[in-house]
Amino acid sequence: TAPAVLPGPNDACWCGSGSKYKKCHRGADTVEARKKGPDTGRKGVRPGLVSPRRVVPITIARPDYADAVGGRPSRSRNEPDVKSPDVIARMRRACQAAAQVLVETAQHVRVGITTDELDAIAHEAYLKRGGYPSTLNYHKFPKSLCTSVNEVICHGIPDSRALEDGDIVNLDITIYLDGVHGDCSATYLVGNVEPQHQRLVQIARECLDIGIAAVKPGRPISDIGRAVEAHAVKNGTSVVRAYCGHGIGETFHTALQVPHYYEPEADTVMQPGMIFTVEPMINQGHWDHRTWNDDWTVVTADGLRSAQFEHTLLVTDTGAEILTVP
Repeated sequence: TAPAVLPGPNDACWCGSGSKYKKCHRGADTVEARKKGPDTGRKGVRPGLVSPRRVVPITIARPDYADAVGGRPSRSRNEPDVKSPDVIARMRRACQAAAQVLVETAQHVRVGITTDELDAIAHEAYLKRGGYPSTLNYHKFPKSLCTSVNEVICHGIPDSRALEDGDIVNLDITIYLDGVHGDCSATYLVGNVEPQHQRLVQIARECLDIGIAAVKPGRPISDIGRAVEAHAVKNGTSVVRAYCGHGIGETFHTALQVPHYYEPEADTVMQPGMIFTVEPMINQGHWDHRTWNDDWTVVTADGLRSAQFEHTLLVTDTGAEILTVP
């Protein structure tokens, strides 16, 4: 809970993020949070203790960055946007596995479980399928999935914080299997979630569906963001601009980018055989963000909540095939 005496604008925020108070929770404390009735005084997400990196057996094939100092991929990001039949076949298998890991992990979401415990469950689910957790050591990310709670937009690091009644949590799963990456995520309700937050999650899910429906061969990538943003704004929410969907295949993130807001310069024409993610991040308040001192955890600037859903898609002759359906 926010302290009775709040810090000065340039002091460290009370939540422990390491950011200045004016750049973190001041907006939520002084304006928005006090308008939310039952939600007034609810504390923001604070960083917990991060356990040591989990071990992957040497028998499991791993991406080039898995054991690299700094976790930097050596592969070029300029992988072809249109995939070969062999890559598409392998992507179908990897994406199916990712979807299964997400379902298996999500079954354990409940009040009292820590996000680190969810990481352990996901880690074992990857290994059981012969896959490597794509996030593990990717640019030094320390865990096997991302767990983004409440105002965390994305890239939350699993830690000792237990999920609380009324939380929402996004689980972001990516598996490296058969030499390719499969990527998906979803946001889940924890216990008794307030209607306004349930509505946010529902809008985020609708934004994903609308974005997928906008995938048509011969049309520019910008159609996806145009459709998503229109639905989000119509429902009084905003679309995060700093993070977007991406091309994926033998490379975790290729050079292809998929904005979820209307960006006319996103003029790459969609073609059959292209594979990319659609993963809109929808905020209750403003789309602006802040990053914690861990260089990973991205939170809303105003302290209000964010929700996200994600699928990996294959562009077909008529639209999109969702690869990450279990």
